[in-house]
Amino acid sequence: MKSRIYLDHAATTPVGDAARAAVIDALAVIGNPSSVHGGGRAAHALLEGARDAVAGFAGVAAENLVFTSGGTEAIALAANGARLAGPVRPRLLVGATEHSAVLQARDDAQLLPVDGNGLIDLQALAAALATGPALVAVQAANNETGVIQPLAEVAALVRDTGSLLLVDAVQAAGKMVMADADFVALSAHKLGGPPGVGALIVRDPQGLIAVQHGGGQERGHRGGTPNLPGIAGFAAAVAEARDWRAVAARRDKLEAQLKAGGAIIHGENAPRLPNISSIGLPGVAAATQVMMLDLEGFMVSAGAACSSGKVKTSHVLHAMGLGAAAGEAIRVSLAATTTDDEIAAFAAAWLAMAARLGRKSTG
Repeated sequence: MKSRIYLDHAATTPVGDAARAAVIDALAVIGNPSSVHGGGRAAHALLEGARDAVAGFAGVAAENLVFTSGGTEAIALAANGARLAGPVRPRLLVGATEHSAVLQARDDAQLLPVDGNGLIDLQALAAALATGPALVAVQAANNETGVIQPLAEVAALVRDTGSLLLVDAVQAAGKMVMADADFVALSAHKLGGPPGVGALIVRDPQGLIAVQHGGGQERGHRGGTPNLPGIAGFAAAVAEARDWRAVAARRDKLEAQLKAGGAIIHGENAPRLPNISSIGLPGVAAATQVMMLDLEGFMVSAGAACSSGKVKTSHVLHAMGLGAAAGEAIRVSLAATTTDDEIAAFAAAWLAMAARLGRKSTG
């Protein structure tokens, strides 16, 4: 049996020990947080303690945090529930390289172009905002390339036009300073917490109406009994410190080795998260690369892992103007616990694959 090396942490990171223990402990709590008896009060105390912990991690007050079922729901809540003034929701402007959760949150979103590194076109954004205020959705960092967007410049344009800013921080949280925005989406399973739980940070709760109605939970912003075990695991996960300083050095060393073997690193000329690489192998389909590496014991992905197991041409790389190369890239994403030996083993496997497939693709 080959060893299995997991290099797909941008898709999901394994649940940490503390988060797992917190989930198990919360499963023993028998009350509903909305019940007024002793069990309900105990559940409510656990819920609000977890809210304090996640809000503290995000640098906001507890009343500014709404728990959701994940990053996708958090984004949908902001995209559909945000209000500027009055009952009408603002128009939605989104970058062309945004996650599908943003692109599909509404069917009337206006796409904004990006440059060859995936950075949003600030002039196009300014021109779009000149026609009136809007909700602007821009990732903190891209989930496929790791490219970090110029949020300070985006936020200035948004403020100057009386607009609102929604930041998808699902990949970036814990790896860079939390975005200062009207809405920020988080997801536990990218942070070592369990899947199926996330949060939306809301600067002004009065400017958000519920999309999922029900029993008035989450201060009326999200109906439905909260996922208490998941929320407890989320709180435990954000309390664990992670050192990302060495990860960028490992990533850079890996990319240098692969470039010597013919790899193309997409977005390498822009600021990036320390743990994500988009690696192109000219002439070789991404699906072929993923399958061959899997046979060698390495778990990577082709773009976002959000398409029901299907490998599709990356809309991110397509928006960056890469043409056919958009279908020839894999994503390698590291954890703070990824070792030098794992990086070296992957580099050797990728170079061997590139030599073999490269010869086939050229002759």
